[in-house]
Amino acid sequence: MCAAELSVYEAIRTRRDVRAEFTGEPVDDATLWRMLEAAHRAPSVGNSQPWDFVVVRDPSTLRKFADHVADKRVEFRAGLPAERAATFEPIKIEGIIESGTGIVVSYDHDRGGPQVLGRATVPETGVYSAVLAIQNLWLAATAEGVGVGWVSFYDPEFLTDLVGLPDGIRPIAWLCVGPVHEFQQTPDLERFGWRTRRPLHDAVHHETYRA
Repeated sequence: MCAAELSVYEAIRTRRDVRAEFTGEPVDDATLWRMLEAAHRAPSVGNSQPWDFVVVRDPSTLRKFADHVADKRVEFRAGLPAERAATFEPIKIEGIIESGTGIVVSYDHDRGGPQVLGRATVPETGVYSAVLAIQNLWLAATAEGVGVGWVSFYDPEFLTDLVGLPDGIRPIAWLCVGPVHEFQQTPDLERFGWRTRRPLHDAVHHETYRA
């Protein structure tokens, strides 16, 4: 389904954190560029646009990162109680090799100079801006029929060295990006019994949090 045929609400509803559904075909350059353009149009604190995107397709780099992530998965599982470890066991946490394309989203705190309008009292708004770019990319990808999976099992220092980020630039996410066979109707963590979603009425408060 192309972007023109999918409403933003439908993209939000059908968006999934993709792991096992990649076809193995690379996303074509024109589609990838449209997704990156959508990401780059995200709002940012003080119009600082503190993000950059490192597109990774070299098989050796993908393999190095996949091996590192696999080690981190083992470490995480080892720290779980037996029951949670059994629930976690079948959950796939990445599609680094299968997707064929990784996008490392980085954050530059110094982008925009020392006085970033709107960041003085809430410095985290810079990172929030980079995350908004990720969400834009993700929804655009969904509209294009392209899967995205956010990998978070890694040491930031390892990823920084792997893709050559300069001093002061920190990685925010590795995104696995590629065409998919399908989007799962139910998110993986619900399907495998790790955690269910909260209903909206439990998350909405009026006037104060305790109201």
